[in-house]
Amino acid sequence: MTHATSGRSRPKVFSAWRHPSLPSVRDCLIGLGVAAPGVGVGAVAWCGEPLALPAAVLFPALWALAPGRISAGLTALSYFLAASRGLPVGVSVFYATDMGVALGFWLAASSLFVLVHTVLWTPKSGWQRPIRYAIAWILMSLPPFGITGWASPVTAAGVLFPGSGWLGLAATAAGLSMMTTRIWPIPTLVFSTAFALSALIWTQPKTPEGWTGIDTEFHHGSSGEHAGYEQHLATIHLVQDAATAGHTWIVLPESAFGIWTPTTERLWEHALAGLDVTVAGGAIVVTEAGYDSVMIEVSGKEARILYRERMPVPVSMWQPWSTGGASTQVFGNPTGSFAGTAIAPLICYEQLLVWPVLQSMVFEPDVIVATGNGWWTGDSNIVAIQKASAEAWASLFGVPLVMAFNT
Repeated sequence: MTHATSGRSRPKVFSAWRHPSLPSVRDCLIGLGVAAPGVGVGAVAWCGEPLALPAAVLFPALWALAPGRISAGLTALSYFLAASRGLPVGVSVFYATDMGVALGFWLAASSLFVLVHTVLWTPKSGWQRPIRYAIAWILMSLPPFGITGWASPVTAAGVLFPGSGWLGLAATAAGLSMMTTRIWPIPTLVFSTAFALSALIWTQPKTPEGWTGIDTEFHHGSSGEHAGYEQHLATIHLVQDAATAGHTWIVLPESAFGIWTPTTERLWEHALAGLDVTVAGGAIVVTEAGYDSVMIEVSGKEARILYRERMPVPVSMWQPWSTGGASTQVFGNPTGSFAGTAIAPLICYEQLLVWPVLQSMVFEPDVIVATGNGWWTGDSNIVAIQKASAEAWASLFGVPLVMAFNT
């Protein structure tokens, strides 16, 4: 009798060892099966081609299909790391460091995205999943989480519903939430149809008549260096050529003017005297607390700051734990006036985020001006992603776009 009782107790001991809260082998396999496609979705959507952005709408479905919170976090991690795969190369070039440190930065950059999507995942179906996903993308669109809110699937709205503005943004957001429900085939069909129609007529956002953006290939910014006299002369020559070609409003890349000083101002005003042009270019303005990354408007008559960057790159530029770094404006100066035209300025890192462009669009600017300094990106696709994002937002709101990048 005792022996029989002991025998029957073994399954109970084994059952207790396999605690119900622990994921089973089946759940682990399903989790890996959902996380693995996240790599493909992130890699395709964020390859630097605007028409590839709609692939990102598949991410919410993969997130919702995860069998547990851990696998949901792995899905978010795989998607984000694939989307930001150029970051390790950029970090290694910028800091002249080994790839180990760069990989650490890469993982750290993904932490907020993974945290938000892990915490907000729920095993409950029905209305909770779509609401929670909506909360997730909104959190990743606004500070403080939105400071590293790259690779947002909502960016695809510009390709799916070009020219539709806020209505298209709302439709995309609603569709993304529906992708987390059992009726996900319906929004998938809608997104697929919208993409097919958009791809047939897709054209890059127009550049306003008389405007031009000048791309350069200077290494200003590397190793702490900034635009020197010879580089200024070379840039002035490019501007003069653009003026000869009939362009009146000329945009230069981020940091094109280097450190802005009275001497730099006099040099450019003298060079532009007699030319019917107005130039907007990036510069650094030194302050008591550090510096501001700005856009300067200069002509043959005067020069002024037309925009101060709202969100510089964290760590490399914005360093809130110390003095000497770039300052942030966050929600400050969402628009600027360039030669009497209302513009939405987006300097480099801001093109990867959501709130800067949406904040600017509230004020209905006439032109989006996107500039960047990508000397540090190496052979990665970071600059291409920045351009694709800017093109998508300009397409969504039907606003002309002028871009200028230094690579």
